[in-house]
Amino acid sequence: MSSATTIPALFETQQRRLTVQSTLSFTPSTPNDNVPEPRAGDSAPVSTGPGGNLPVNSAVSCPESRTAASCPTGVSGQQRKAPAELIGIARLAASSPAAPTRRRSDDRPEYYLLPVRSVLNRCDSERVPFEWTINPYRGCEFACRYCYARYTHEYMELDGGEFERKIFVKQNVGALLAQDLGAKYGFGPSATNPTAPEHIAIGTATDPYQPAEREFGATRACLQELARREGLSVSITTKSNQVVRDVDVLKRIAARSTLYINITVTTLRPRLARLLEPRAPRPNLRLAAVKTLREAGLAAGVFASPILPGITDSEENLDAVAQAAREAGALWLAGGVVFLMPSSQKTFFPFLDAEFPKLARRYREWFTRNGYAPEAYRKEISARMAGLRAKYGLGSRPWEEQQREWRAPQLALALEAGRREGPASRPESCSAG
Repeated sequence: MSSATTIPALFETQQRRLTVQSTLSFTPSTPNDNVPEPRAGDSAPVSTGPGGNLPVNSAVSCPESRTAASCPTGVSGQQRKAPAELIGIARLAASSPAAPTRRRSDDRPEYYLLPVRSVLNRCDSERVPFEWTINPYRGCEFACRYCYARYTHEYMELDGGEFERKIFVKQNVGALLAQDLGAKYGFGPSATNPTAPEHIAIGTATDPYQPAEREFGATRACLQELARREGLSVSITTKSNQVVRDVDVLKRIAARSTLYINITVTTLRPRLARLLEPRAPRPNLRLAAVKTLREAGLAAGVFASPILPGITDSEENLDAVAQAAREAGALWLAGGVVFLMPSSQKTFFPFLDAEFPKLARRYREWFTRNGYAPEAYRKEISARMAGLRAKYGLGSRPWEEQQREWRAPQLALALEAGRREGPASRPESCSAG
């Protein structure tokens, strides 16, 4: 492997000692040699990714709205409190009724109907490029090993390990969003970008097109409400090709507001993707979704986040993703290094011990202290991504690819988008909504 394709010096010494190969030559060790190839037409359900979907990484800035005074650090192994002893979102979750489901497989998650009073969550932080978030679900069945958003289940007095097993469906999201847009959303220019309206990010903590969407339709209900408005700025981030189901309503939104759609693709290798993101659709299905969205005239791009040191960070792997993104018609490519909160480490570190034992020690050295990879490594990855964007003619952020056309309720305006550059290594942070 040439020096151009190895990870930077901070990780390079360990890489040589452990003889870890680039991602494209990675073969899972036993027992993962038996990981089955996905079946043709298998549109396995997402996260994100959050976990890892926005190409940014930093401490969580806008935590999930709740009444509790502090964020719990985990309740694994503890007896859960009775509903009467809980407060805020934890009390709502404890009293949420089971949701009926047509699924009958033994490995299906448990679904619950979560009564909420609001679905649009304010995010007052300069660390992220949006003011509002919408997450129609709590929890995500895609079960991405690295998912940063596991901490959100801890607000409900649930262990982060339950994130993919207990899925909460927010009730009456369409009506609530209509109420929120009327009472909360500012149709004027945002504080951080005076040439654009306030931005609403959908899917910052849980994937809006996880399998639950097929049965409950909470995401589509939100989109239908957004389609009734004009002058909005909206983005959707997903690992699922199910997004193409909603091309009709997405086109209606794009006709009256600004809409960006981000599809997360961390690697093209189906076995590796299935190992890292067990229930997310295959990479080729996600790229096909990008192509379909672009053919429908919608603005869509690829997020390669999170980039995993020693696993998906090689130039070969990222080059393959970039080339595939361009061939699918993507307008942009972005990606940041994984950010591992303590709740994520509880899941991800044992996974490393079992599947990538030669990398486990260095991950702990890097991420245990504050959740970040060293700055030098993050800068190296940022430079690598910039080089790939230049090579394939891809933009770095959606708002750099087209003008943000802002149609205010009283006056139609077409304003050129201003650039909102920021550190390339922060995760999506505002999780409620």
